[in-house]
Amino acid sequence: MFRGFIFATGIENSIPTINNGRTRIDEMEKCGHYTWWKRDFELVQELGINFLRYGPPIHRCFLGQGHYDWSFPDQTLPELRLKKIVPIIDLCHFGVPDWIGNFQNPEFPELFAQYAKDFAKRYQWIQLYTPMNEMFICALFSAYYGWWNEQLTTDRSFVTALKYIVKANVLAMKAILDVRPDAIFIQSESSEYYHAENPKAIKPAELMNERRFLSLDLNYGRRVESEMYEYLMDNGLTRDEYHFFLENNLKRHCIMGNDYYITNEHRVSADGSTRASGEIFGYHVITSQYYDRYRIPVMHTETNIQQGPNGDEAVNWLWKEWANVIRVRNDGMPIVGFTWYSLTDQVDWDTALRENNNRVNPLGLYDLDRKIRPVGEAFKQLISDWREVLPTQSVCLNVPIVMPGDNRSIKEDNRKAEAAEKNDKSTPSLLQAEKSRP
Repeated sequence: MFRGFIFATGIENSIPTINNGRTRIDEMEKCGHYTWWKRDFELVQELGINFLRYGPPIHRCFLGQGHYDWSFPDQTLPELRLKKIVPIIDLCHFGVPDWIGNFQNPEFPELFAQYAKDFAKRYQWIQLYTPMNEMFICALFSAYYGWWNEQLTTDRSFVTALKYIVKANVLAMKAILDVRPDAIFIQSESSEYYHAENPKAIKPAELMNERRFLSLDLNYGRRVESEMYEYLMDNGLTRDEYHFFLENNLKRHCIMGNDYYITNEHRVSADGSTRASGEIFGYHVITSQYYDRYRIPVMHTETNIQQGPNGDEAVNWLWKEWANVIRVRNDGMPIVGFTWYSLTDQVDWDTALRENNNRVNPLGLYDLDRKIRPVGEAFKQLISDWREVLPTQSVCLNVPIVMPGDNRSIKEDNRKAEAAEKNDKSTPSLLQAEKSRP
């Protein structure tokens, strides 16, 4: 049983579509992970990291209702287990398979829940999950800013995407718990704040600061504020849909992951338009707002910044974020982990994946040649310095994580998976699955 602080990184696995669905931005492909996955796992070990945010590519695995291609996770996940790296499984990261369409599809939540359940059955040794990554950002970028997937720009399309994304997350959690009752769900959600730049901007800023909580309010079964209730109802949420969220509260199984980047704070103008403000409050202040609202354990699940011309920009940001984590903890909030996201550099995030430029963004602990960056060296040292001396506030606050190999042998699980596959007549070949697509 693991009883320490969770130091983590991640393999960037965003897969939104752009150009009205004609182009898929697959970050695992752009960053070379499909080719270099074994080396990437070795790099995680070299850093002294035991936890990895990791997501098998849903668009390659989920071929149709009840039809799967598990070939890639069948290669990679056993390797993580052999290396005693705990995966935090990220099942859906900003995109869905082509045959589902986009986040306006009302069938998506149930389809995704079945995918999550079948995944959990196949890999029963996995305990930690992020079913839907950054639910608020996914709905905002896809259905309000018009950048990804459905590329819509109305309040109604935003509410539609949000309710289906959060419902998919809730149903997936329930489905996984049916298979693994001790599963723990780490919500990776963007922690936002909107600053009014003048008195006339106060009202729109207040509305945005309430809207930022909608995904977690619904996910945790918290009654929304009256103005947000009217907003949801005016834009297509029904009373029955609202009560579904109130009645399916799985908060006790969750850790609230708060992601923070320098782009998470915004200046709001009187007309409601926004632009980046840079860091004003910072992770500590904004995470405190989220914790005060939901009162569950928290984790810093994403941060990064580009290595700039001086070479120490990312190192300084790492230090600043870690100082914020310590401040959160010292203020009495139960914070259980910290993540630099991601392991390697990313591609095209300078345009928020809206353009397919293949431009490398130096955000990783390693570059795309798998050479360590200064921030990688600094993170490795930070982990070494703090792993043993970071005191535990209480034995009651330890996260009950079963480490790979603690509860079942790999050979036993492999035999079970092979037996299940032989008995499952609904699992066709890749060619058959292609033919069965709607």
